[in-house]
Amino acid sequence: MNIHEYQAKDLFRSYGIPVPEGRLANNVQEVADAAAAFGGPVVVKAQIHAGGRGKAGGVKTADSPEEAVRVASSMLNHALITHQTGPEGRVVRKVLVERKQRVARELYISITLDRAHSRPAIIASPDGGMDIETVAATTPERVLRQSIDPLYGLTDFEARRVAAFLGFSGKKLHGCARLLKNLFRLYQEKDASLAEINPLVVTEEGELLALDAKLNFEDNALFRHGELATLEDPAEEDPLEREARRFGLNYIRLDGSVGAMVNGAGLAMATMDLIKQAGEAPANFLDVGGGAGAEKIAAGFRIILSDAHVKAILINIFGGILRCDLLAEGVVKAAKDTGVNVPVIIRLQGTNAEEGQRILKASGLHFTVAENLSDAARLVSEVRTK
Repeated sequence: MNIHEYQAKDLFRSYGIPVPEGRLANNVQEVADAAAAFGGPVVVKAQIHAGGRGKAGGVKTADSPEEAVRVASSMLNHALITHQTGPEGRVVRKVLVERKQRVARELYISITLDRAHSRPAIIASPDGGMDIETVAATTPERVLRQSIDPLYGLTDFEARRVAAFLGFSGKKLHGCARLLKNLFRLYQEKDASLAEINPLVVTEEGELLALDAKLNFEDNALFRHGELATLEDPAEEDPLEREARRFGLNYIRLDGSVGAMVNGAGLAMATMDLIKQAGEAPANFLDVGGGAGAEKIAAGFRIILSDAHVKAILINIFGGILRCDLLAEGVVKAAKDTGVNVPVIIRLQGTNAEEGQRILKASGLHFTVAENLSDAARLVSEVRTK
């Protein structure tokens, strides 16, 4: 689960991580009030669940309340397009107004899961304000990865090592180490999957501040954190992904035109590769799971068809726990309910595959049944070129 920057900064404050003074504004009047209260230059920041806001014009400075209003007017209720939003962008419904800081240095720190070593890791660089991937690719010596033993947590020594790498010494080194330990405590206690500050700045007055804040939380651990559930913003979610979650489906919307329904994440990835090899692009990742019933299958089918970009559907099922006859019943029900008007290719193998094919043929609906994966790839290519 993602949250907004202003929400992440509220959590930062509660864990002793310094952030700039700021106010959330839902309209231009609140922007004017906030800018007037600060009595000096401010920064107006669009609040959407996407990175790259600064490059896209979603972070702007203003020297007066009047200018802050003009800046905010260009953001509020307009779509902001970044490299993470896709071409449709995200509508800005609120902005964060902060007192502008006099920045001397910009740094980067984050804590995330190092999957290769099955433990958390701090990633730090003295080159903040940039994409860390770019820094790692061009100047890898400027990036430090500090692995953390989950049994011991972030030790004082490790925190000081990261602070020293960032160029701190003396009291400032210990101040940075405390910030890092507080950030790790937040990451661990809240079951975060990412805690990122980019940039962490040193002001001209020598103060450390988290100028930006990004927190992602592990969905499977949210049952332990009722207080985090209130931070979710449904307006920032894809409506189809939200509907899929209601039925317990693993669905991610993509940019292609061939919808896919598969049981099992590995088979889903292979199916998307299959669609690409056929010269097309998948419209979604949809794993219905091993124990899906007819109702769940029907919901998945309806969700795929709700995407106006879908021009064909490939259903690829290897029947094990999920029986092919149940899959067929669900697909037939959903097809009759929705009045499907795009080609549907189905490949069934495994438990009750023959019965599943019989149900499909007896439905009176037009489905194309593939004999195997190669046949499915050929059929995908054929139906999309017709």
